[in-house]
Amino acid sequence: MKKKIILFVLLLSGLQINAQAKVLKSVNEAGDVATFELDCTVKFQTLAKGLRYNITRHEFKGPEMKNSYRLLLVMDGFYSKTLNKEMTISAVLSDGTVIEARKIIEDDGFFDGACTLKIKDPKALLEANIDKVIVHADKEVVYTLSEQNKAIFKKNLNNIIIAK
Repeated sequence: MKKKIILFVLLLSGLQINAQAKVLKSVNEAGDVATFELDCTVKFQTLAKGLRYNITRHEFKGPEMKNSYRLLLVMDGFYSKTLNKEMTISAVLSDGTVIEARKIIEDDGFFDGACTLKIKDPKALLEANIDKVIVHADKEVVYTLSEQNKAIFKKNLNNIIIAK
């Protein structure tokens, strides 16, 4: 019985480590732009093995200004020598939608492993799952997401959307 309790406590603590992040809020000096982002001061959230992320929302004052959402992807240890001067990073959603960004390669010819994707419709991203992230370079690198990471991503995205 004691072994089962210890195992249960360890399982719960493991889930807490991978749980959703807090949302940090900051406002610029003029007070017209608020920024909401995941707390990555300790560590980035994990999307897949070797792929971490942060979500940021910029909220602009005024009726004509819309919120902008960005998904920062960081690939651990990804320093690919590429043949061209740019590469494409794609997030493939379960409904077939592809969110894409082009990254200009640094002067030394290496990709540093970080890329920002613009999220045009965050509510649609809540409805669909990101199934995989593909880095198109000299070879394609595919990151496949687990169900647990998809659920945590959705919670984090929702927290960014509703943050005040």
